[in-house]
Amino acid sequence: MTEANFHGVFPYLVSPIRTTGAVDAKVLARLSDDLVKAGVHGLTPLGSTGEFAYLTWAQRRRVVEVVVEAANGRVPVVAGVGSTTIADAEFQAREFERLGCSGILAILEAYFPVPDEGVFAYFKAIAEAVSLPVVLYTNPNFQRSDLSLSVIERLSRIPNIRYIKDASSNTGRLLSILNRVEGRIQIFAASAHIPVCVMMIGGVGWMAGPACVAPRQSVELYELCRRGDWKTAMDRQRLLWNLNQAFSRYNLAACIKGALQLQGYAVGDPLPPQAPLPPEGVEEVRRALVAIDAL
Repeated sequence: MTEANFHGVFPYLVSPIRTTGAVDAKVLARLSDDLVKAGVHGLTPLGSTGEFAYLTWAQRRRVVEVVVEAANGRVPVVAGVGSTTIADAEFQAREFERLGCSGILAILEAYFPVPDEGVFAYFKAIAEAVSLPVVLYTNPNFQRSDLSLSVIERLSRIPNIRYIKDASSNTGRLLSILNRVEGRIQIFAASAHIPVCVMMIGGVGWMAGPACVAPRQSVELYELCRRGDWKTAMDRQRLLWNLNQAFSRYNLAACIKGALQLQGYAVGDPLPPQAPLPPEGVEEVRRALVAIDAL
């Protein structure tokens, strides 16, 4: 599936980790299978919701291995590669390609600030390490060194860098990206954006944690956008946005894991020192799920 044209709804999967440190493969495989059956267009392990920054390499590798096996070629698996060094990022990307992933979600971690040339070199190295399509991930709220418009434009000229997920919550920046890349890469929205608006300006879908708990509703919204039924799409978007607002008040991984536990998936709590969802958060998420018929 390396030639796949990525589009649609790609849930950012959680990483269920037992108290022993082992990945709960049974729970993760069940969740992945249920999401595919609900109609999602791809699966993304080790995104922000997947707590990649809190996992060991062995845990990251096992998460990806389980998701690839569960997907069984039915949808593309785009695995997150995040590191502070080029060498380690190249290693991760090659390993995930070897495991059978269909694409790489490239994430830059940084302790010290990295100048534009270093940012460019990092993402270029990941793309050149594999033959897979690469999705750039930009999230200035969490990344110490982010992708500038000039770097995005330069990276868009590397043949297998074909997508970008922008989580800046700045729709004007999305338009600037679209103008600069001139069709060389496609845009995925984040839950921080209103996906319908991103689809209206030329987006091809969204990669987001909330799709884990509302896959059917997310797919319906995407199909409405594809058909150009913008009025109905906005009606559905308003309902889903209430779920996003609940999530914005608490730790994202805690919210998604808490919602999944309400739905019967024993995914556990976020990894310490992150806090689990407090009782009032559980109730707020429960109400949001009931409102969209996801519970």
